[in-house]
Amino acid sequence: MFGNFDFEIIERTWPYLFYVGMAFTIKLTLVAMLGGILAGTLLAMGRLSHLRVISILAGGYVNLIRSVPLVLVIFWFYFLVPYIGAWLIGSHEPIKVGDYTSALVTFILFEAAYYCEIMRAGIQSVSRGQVYAAYALGMNYWQMMGQVVLPQAFRNMIPLLLTQTIVLFQDVSLVYVLSLTDFVGAADKVAHRDGRLTEMYLFVALVYFVICFTLSAIVKRLQMRVAIVR
Repeated sequence: MFGNFDFEIIERTWPYLFYVGMAFTIKLTLVAMLGGILAGTLLAMGRLSHLRVISILAGGYVNLIRSVPLVLVIFWFYFLVPYIGAWLIGSHEPIKVGDYTSALVTFILFEAAYYCEIMRAGIQSVSRGQVYAAYALGMNYWQMMGQVVLPQAFRNMIPLLLTQTIVLFQDVSLVYVLSLTDFVGAADKVAHRDGRLTEMYLFVALVYFVICFTLSAIVKRLQMRVAIVR
């Protein structure tokens, strides 16, 4: 089976695969994670708001995003937003949205819906008694959330947040539809250039397996430690 397997192609191209492709994948994952957690936290607070309009809008956004495929959201933003932006500012030409900016904003908006549900569960896991105690000490809503509730919610939800980030790391491979060179895209270019699809795709699968399996094991150990602390 592996008689014609060319191991040298991996040796020749690994600097390009990792320094260009994997570097882009990790960069986009980390930035989208930070943006998604921030936006997701705001959405979670909106879903738990006593103002019904805010709660409905936040819930509607989360349910809409979670009901459509990510690749479709990528197409929506990349192809429709330039025209929507032109309509909003009254321009006759579509506004320019770069490939990377389009991918980044798409991942932040998409992942925010999933991080929102994780954060909402974390916020609700904090005892209501602590909320009432914070108000009794004279804190306002934002002080109570920032100093009492959210720190505990983040600690409780760290394993789930990291698990969702692993999923995000895998989903970044979908940027190939915008012709961006992530790890999978870099391997695909090499595979078609040298006619070595089997070698490159097997190598990509092995790298993703090792990284995701290792991260999942770390998350599992972290989850056990968080459970012991609680």
